[in-house]
Amino acid sequence: MNPRRTVFFVSDGTGITAEMLGHSLLTQFEGVQFDQITLPFVDSLARAEECRERIAAEAVRVGAAPIVFSTLVDRAYREVVWRAPALCFDFFETFIAPLEEGLGIRSTHHVGRSHSALDMQEYQRRIEAVNYSMAHDDGASNVDLDQAEVILVGVSRSGKTPTCLYLALQFGVSAANYPLTPEDFDRDLFPRALRRYRTKLFGLSIAPDRLSEIRQARRPNSRYASLENCRYEVDAAERMMRDESIRWLDSTKRSIEEIATTILREMRIDRHVY
Repeated sequence: MNPRRTVFFVSDGTGITAEMLGHSLLTQFEGVQFDQITLPFVDSLARAEECRERIAAEAVRVGAAPIVFSTLVDRAYREVVWRAPALCFDFFETFIAPLEEGLGIRSTHHVGRSHSALDMQEYQRRIEAVNYSMAHDDGASNVDLDQAEVILVGVSRSGKTPTCLYLALQFGVSAANYPLTPEDFDRDLFPRALRRYRTKLFGLSIAPDRLSEIRQARRPNSRYASLENCRYEVDAAERMMRDESIRWLDSTKRSIEEIATTILREMRIDRHVY
């Protein structure tokens, strides 16, 4: 078996749905390296033909049939792409027909319904959540913290910022983050500004050796990045969170998606998937 295969994600829209579903399937196959290529906005016969030609050229170059995950709605475009020498999987073809039969109605077959800005109210909610998270990153502002749905606390570089932005962009959640600093640890006192928002607090921790690696990339050979200091800060932060009865998790081996999902569940925040 060729340990390296090319994978195409083909869509008449952004390609995000094809990427997410296809990637979930590919993770089940260890020992194979996948070179992933996304071909979005295949919304005409000409673009479909370009797509087919590119897939065919890749099959010749690699000497193996590429894998194609498609969310093309238009049957004519699908038929063009399927003429390529590839292993093709079409998510719409797989699921739409059974859904039509089960619901007893025909689907609209409209292009670009997912990941669009057609629902302006929901789209605006997401943009406002992203703006909120950016304005309240790393304790930049204490203003309007009462409007946060969750406030992440933890040592610097424990994953608070990317988690907040993911919650905002993916689910429209207004998430702020507030770092626990050396000054807090020296005083051995939890930040007073956060005490009134106790019900919204959720903590992130991280293994000291991993934290040191991350900080070394940002500020090499500094006390901030030293393993000794990282151990001290992590121990102090975890002790503070236990003393304050703040729920927290270790982010060391968890993806941003796993961290965000755990927070939504633990904080009982409604998911709004876009």
